[in-house]
Amino acid sequence: MKEGIHPEYRDVVFLDQQTGNSFITRSTLSSRDKTEIDGVSYPLFKCDVTSESHPFFTGAQTRIVETGRVEKFRQRFARTSGTRGKPAAE
Repeated sequence: MKEGIHPEYRDVVFLDQQTGNSFITRSTLSSRDKTEIDGVSYPLFKCDVTSESHPFFTGAQTRIVETGRVEKFRQRFARTSGTRGKPAAE
C-alpha cells in the first residue's frame, strides 16, 4: 500500500436519530461531532434510518390496501364489462 493516500480507518459511533440507538463500527468517515463512550472519544455520525428503525427490518411495513383499489376498478368498469363479447339480444 502507498503511504499517505488512504483515509484513516477508525472506530466511529453511528447514532440512529429515530430510535436513539447507537453502535460503534469501523469507518473512514470524518465528522465534526464527537461523543464519549466508556471514557473514549469517538467521531459521531447521525443517521436518519438504520436497520433498527427502517420499516423493512422492523416488520412495521405498511401494506397498501389493494382491496380498495380493486373495488374502485370494478366499480369504474362494471358498466362496460358486460357489453363487450355478448351478442345483441333480439
